[in-house]
Amino acid sequence: MNTRRPNRGGGRKPNSSSHPRGPQARGNKPQQQRGSKPAHAESSSEAPKKFYKPKRRQAESIRDLNQDMRLNRFLSVAGISSRREADNLIQAGLVSINGKVVTELGTKVKSSDEVRYNGELIRAEAKQYLLLNKPKGFLTTMDDPKARKTVMDLIGGACKERIYPVGRLDRATTGVLLFTNDGDLAKKLTHPSHGARKIYAVQLDKNFKRGDFDALLAGVELEDGKIAPDALSYIDDKSKSQIGVEIHSGKNRIVRRMFEHLGYEVIKLDRTSFAGLTKKSLNRGHYRFLTKDEVNFLKTR
Repeated sequence: MNTRRPNRGGGRKPNSSSHPRGPQARGNKPQQQRGSKPAHAESSSEAPKKFYKPKRRQAESIRDLNQDMRLNRFLSVAGISSRREADNLIQAGLVSINGKVVTELGTKVKSSDEVRYNGELIRAEAKQYLLLNKPKGFLTTMDDPKARKTVMDLIGGACKERIYPVGRLDRATTGVLLFTNDGDLAKKLTHPSHGARKIYAVQLDKNFKRGDFDALLAGVELEDGKIAPDALSYIDDKSKSQIGVEIHSGKNRIVRRMFEHLGYEVIKLDRTSFAGLTKKSLNRGHYRFLTKDEVNFLKTR
């Protein structure tokens, strides 16, 4: 398999840092690899009928609030927002300490203080980081008014903290999905300027012509602007309908739209890697917590 990258001069180069290894989820067996892989892409297996949920994990301790903490950091640690967004909440008068609205940036919080956001009492939480191998048929949302299945149904009870998905995968897309209550990290990974690298295995409805391969690599003009993958490859040299795509754009349905623009239908879409995290040894519908090395890798990448 030959992976090709567009020649865009001084454009963005894919992250070449080594990826930290994560532990196997309890009760899971490593999945067999099938065929070639697109730039680290891994093959996926069928979803099990029952979804595995490990026992609730105890929150790791955080810095003791016996020492004063800046209010914006407190809000971030509590999972309310990123620090920068917390500054906006403070200036908007949405945060109070001991019954008094606080609008001054740089305000410190003590362990004895009662902090409220929109009138609701909040407490600093331990930061949690969870990786799910998302199955097909689940919405990436906290709740659904139509009572459809969501990814939160798969991770309920994993930890006492309220964690959120970082970015999204559409209902039909499977693969790597990160959850956390670390607002700063979530914003970093989803912000266009940082461009967390994502790798997808794509199954098309027909063989992908070489001319279209080259056209996509050069970039296609969509309704919201021109877009090009960072790397593109045929996964299987025999079947030209299986494509590996590496991209950093976080635009909605971007992979599906690129192929639809060229007249192809995406039959299956599986995200095999997100920001260097893979679903290796993590069966469909299973999840695990990140290791300290993985968390540090995400924060320093």
